[in-house]
Amino acid sequence: MSRHASPPPIPDVPPPPEPTFAERARTLVYLGRTGTLSTLSVKHPGHPFGSLMPYALDEQGHPLCLISTLAMHTQNLQADRRASLLVTQHGWAGDPLAAGRVTLMGEVWRVPEAERAATRERYLARHPNAGYWVDFEDFSFHRLEVTDVYFVGGFAAMDWVSAEEYRAARPDPLADVAAGIIEHMNRDHPDALLSLAQVLARAPADEASMVSVDRLGFKLRIRSGQRLHSVRLPFPRAVRTAEEARGALIEMLSEARQRVTR
Repeated sequence: MSRHASPPPIPDVPPPPEPTFAERARTLVYLGRTGTLSTLSVKHPGHPFGSLMPYALDEQGHPLCLISTLAMHTQNLQADRRASLLVTQHGWAGDPLAAGRVTLMGEVWRVPEAERAATRERYLARHPNAGYWVDFEDFSFHRLEVTDVYFVGGFAAMDWVSAEEYRAARPDPLADVAAGIIEHMNRDHPDALLSLAQVLARAPADEASMVSVDRLGFKLRIRSGQRLHSVRLPFPRAVRTAEEARGALIEMLSEARQRVTR
């Protein structure tokens, strides 16, 4: 058996709920700050040309970029507006193929002058250092108008997401606090996580650590001997804040302890 094999499903227990791929894509792009912009090369027709690209987002999740007319990607876009932006999971330190990533495809258009002030504010809130060059004459704001999305959530979790689904989705309400929740649980409550894995997930486990959390639940990475796998546990109800997540985790741990003593 593979040391990374998934555990068998628990009989008569439905799979735990998860955010849709559209929600996960919006969350990943929301948390990111830079991506790889691929344009079609003018110098080498037909070849993709990759560039590091800082970005902010408008209300619909379209990336906003500040680019110079001197940049090669700008020259490519002047000839062909088609482009894609690859964004990888922020802060991931494990196997890169197990990380989430999103490819946003579409066309890049200059932001109209009437929207420049609002776009400037959004962009500088995300990239304050750009204040040193944002008003240079050769720089202007451009928007990637998303027409299709491809999401990869790690091994065996991938699919296309329509532009309409992507725009309608919203970042997970725990997006800004998830890293803190994960760090706190792994640092201060490893025994609680192990209990949740052994009792609620019914998984033979020697160690358990939290690797992700969202409004509907969280994922644990479990080590049993030399075998590694992951399980997802649902919250008793959807949560929207760190305090609500804390309350749900305490409730789940209490349930696990009660089951042990029955």
